[in-house]
Amino acid sequence: MTSHLPPPPTDQYVHLPEARLVTTRALLTARENIADTIEARAMMCVHGGAGFGKTVAVTSCLRELEPEEDIRRITFHARPTTRAVRHELFTALELPGQPPRYTGEFDNLLKIALATRPLTIVFDEAQWLSSDQLEYIRYLWDDPRTQLAVIFVGGEGCHATLRKEPMLSSRIFIWQHFTHLTPAEVLDVIPLYHPIWTNADPDTIAYADQHAAHGNFRNWARLTKHTHRALTRTGRPRADQEVLRWAFSRLG
Repeated sequence: MTSHLPPPPTDQYVHLPEARLVTTRALLTARENIADTIEARAMMCVHGGAGFGKTVAVTSCLRELEPEEDIRRITFHARPTTRAVRHELFTALELPGQPPRYTGEFDNLLKIALATRPLTIVFDEAQWLSSDQLEYIRYLWDDPRTQLAVIFVGGEGCHATLRKEPMLSSRIFIWQHFTHLTPAEVLDVIPLYHPIWTNADPDTIAYADQHAAHGNFRNWARLTKHTHRALTRTGRPRADQEVLRWAFSRLG
């Protein structure tokens, strides 16, 4: 699937009115790393477990750092062929006409298009890429005419996948590993994430993290949605352990 960056309201895992993007150490580091990668027209890899905020961090940072027209994002949901990657790039670059039938012609067309101006391309869910596709991306980036900054974003398997390709991994300018929030970070950022946590007792937030969220932003989004619903239905002014236990029951 190809696109420009999605609109900000889609950043949240679930529809959660009043949820805010919070500035974590990982997000601040990502902003600096992405800025340096773009300035160098280099490649970087952002990897880590599911729900740790990798894609949201990259997307929000790019909105600040680059004009929308200079960014392309390609997301993989299954293992593609190299031909499929060519077609995804053709669509992402909004090239006119029909894709060329022959490989050499197709590659030349893409390299010419990528040389017209500096572009930043995000390959999301990059752990789905195999050796041939990674080598193809490196081939395009290596061409002296192209002006590419490339950001690979992927799950825990992404780091190992890219490391298996010596010619590619030796060209990765920056590696950034996203991990879960520490308990101290949870107490710092979750009160800023949504109003229902603003006045919550720190012990309640710590209880929620220990028993359900585990420093994972996607877990926090689901938990916040259920907790917000419980507060609305019961009329209680703020979350407590009884409300949280009801929310936990919905999370399995």
